[in-house]
Amino acid sequence: MAFNELTDGLPEPVRKAWERSLTNGRAAVGRRTLLRAAALTAGAGTLAACGIPAAGTAGTGDSTANAAQDLSESEREVSFSNWPLYVDTDENDPEKHGSLEAFTAATGIKVKYAEDINDNVEFFGKVKPQLAAGQDTGRDLMVLTDWMAARLIRLGWAQKLTPANVTTAITNVDARFRAPDWDPGRLYSYPWAGIQVVIAYNRKATRGKKVGSVSQLLEDQDLKGRVTFLSEMRDSVGMTLLDMGKDPAKFTADDYDAAIARLQKAVDNKQIRRFTGNDYGQELSSGDIAACVAWGGDLIQLRADNPDIEFVVPEQGFVSGTDNMLVPAKARHKANAEKLIDFYYQPKIAAQLAAGIGYVSAVTGMEEELAILAPDSAANPLVVPTPEMAAKAHVFRSLTEAEESSFEEKFSKLIGA
Repeated sequence: MAFNELTDGLPEPVRKAWERSLTNGRAAVGRRTLLRAAALTAGAGTLAACGIPAAGTAGTGDSTANAAQDLSESEREVSFSNWPLYVDTDENDPEKHGSLEAFTAATGIKVKYAEDINDNVEFFGKVKPQLAAGQDTGRDLMVLTDWMAARLIRLGWAQKLTPANVTTAITNVDARFRAPDWDPGRLYSYPWAGIQVVIAYNRKATRGKKVGSVSQLLEDQDLKGRVTFLSEMRDSVGMTLLDMGKDPAKFTADDYDAAIARLQKAVDNKQIRRFTGNDYGQELSSGDIAACVAWGGDLIQLRADNPDIEFVVPEQGFVSGTDNMLVPAKARHKANAEKLIDFYYQPKIAAQLAAGIGYVSAVTGMEEELAILAPDSAANPLVVPTPEMAAKAHVFRSLTEAEESSFEEKFSKLIGA
């Protein structure tokens, strides 16, 4: 399906934001490619405006509306769609995934695993026709970034989970991930991995000077013209809001405008070189840029390749997000999918996953198991945030349709998109 078909009817600012995400945003496959390199050397709202009909009970999870006959007992299988390079992999055989094989051994349920999510928007185009028509997508479990997971829940295209089937997840999900505003109480979804937005700098390019705040990125004359921010609105604006003493989970429209104005000033005076997707990594490593707003998952490999690269969690905090497991409407093996979700909330399995992909786990008690399995990963705050670091994490609140259109228009103008 062409991009234009996917976004037909969207407000222009929102359409442009989706296009940025599709080509070079946080969800682009590039961030996962970095992890493969590490592994080889050692991871109704707006959519209704597109003419997408919401399910009859959008957002309710009513089993009579979005559930199919569950064949889990008679068909011992589960179809799982995930991103490339986003599960632990045998170094000698990339087709083998130890945690998935352990699930099959423990339950007798065969996993049909597909790495067919390269981008949230692109994947939505694959499943949209079936979901809109109330049909099975052929998938029982999928992993989507928080803002897209929120849309599917709002449209009624995700099934409410059966608590009795996810008791381990209910018990072990870390308090930080327990109640996002788009899925309070985790009734529809559970995190697969967490994403952190931090500040990174090249020590050689800054001549040993530490870069520790967004204010410094925006105002330090020694960095002028050698600073980049991210082309994802929630990440760049969220970090700026925090630097201004505003909570990204509670900000007002006036707060947003003030953050945009602050970024605009830095653009106008040439402090910010540009807004980037994953391509900041090469520039940071080479020293072409001195400092930037960066994604934590990228920095593991960048730091392994270049010891001059440092990262900092600002005193004011950082923006965090999640990729999430959910069961789509009309899935035919819901109970089996729930068992798979629950399986990954065992601390030992969660540690195996975290060691394999290098992203933050949402599972309480995982750290002790990871320290045994992969001590280097356990000691890396990009994988296991310290309590002090975890306390500084902030989420960017969900937006209404009107807010999304207005905010994306202003951000697009800022970055020249």
